[in-house]
Amino acid sequence: MGVFQMLLCATMWSTGGLFMKFVPWNAMVLSGFRSLVAGLTIAIFMAARGTRFAMNGRIFASGCALCCTYTFFVMANKLTTAANAIVLQFTAPVFIVILSAIFLRVTFTRRDVAAVALTIGGISLFFLDQLTPGGLAGNIIGIAAGISMAVMYIINGEVESGQRLSAILTAQVLCFIIGLPFIFVGEPPELTAPAIGSIVFLGAIQLGMPYILYSKAAESCPPLLCCLLGAAEPLLNPLWVFLFDGERPGVMALVGGAIVIVTITVWTAFGGSIEEESAQC
Repeated sequence: MGVFQMLLCATMWSTGGLFMKFVPWNAMVLSGFRSLVAGLTIAIFMAARGTRFAMNGRIFASGCALCCTYTFFVMANKLTTAANAIVLQFTAPVFIVILSAIFLRVTFTRRDVAAVALTIGGISLFFLDQLTPGGLAGNIIGIAAGISMAVMYIINGEVESGQRLSAILTAQVLCFIIGLPFIFVGEPPELTAPAIGSIVFLGAIQLGMPYILYSKAAESCPPLLCCLLGAAEPLLNPLWVFLFDGERPGVMALVGGAIVIVTITVWTAFGGSIEEESAQC
């Protein structure tokens, strides 16, 4: 049951790139209102389950890092292709190795170093495509999403499993607060039926419910297996966008994305030094 729940979770996560294309809003407004709906979904689940909201320094720090991840991911989707945005975020486990080596003085194996080198090589190919200035900025922001997610993973290592929903809910609240003032910047968001419907879908189905599914899947599905099954997200995300929106990533980005996904999946399968028990792998 846990395997099915995790696969369904990854599939729901993967719809983000497509439905963001249907919302012609400022990225900050989109991120804020997506998180508003997701936060309400998670809060209702926590109340129904009798899970009390908790807060301490680590929970807040984890929420801040996840808030950055959400915001950067939405911004990247607005500036570059959905494929680039999700694959660059998927590099988070490799940035855990880099950040842990720099700040925590953690020693890693040659296999870990090889995985980092291959992943960085794959990332570099994203920048060999002919990019517009916005596309270049989108790729850089996509990498920032991977880094902020890596920070969240590291912090979550010290957060009790029962408190992670509180950290996720904190991230949703922060995203909404940050995004709210941008309603008054530039053109006001168009309140069309497709835009509002997409926001509700993104908040409830793409972001809120998958975290609930993950919390259930993690009860019977080991963290490593969750990470491997979660690799379905960067594979499916650009597929949905191509099928329903016609967006095609560049050839070099496709090659780089394949290198990144295969490297991280194989590295995780054969026991990378860090096994993340995070909300999204």
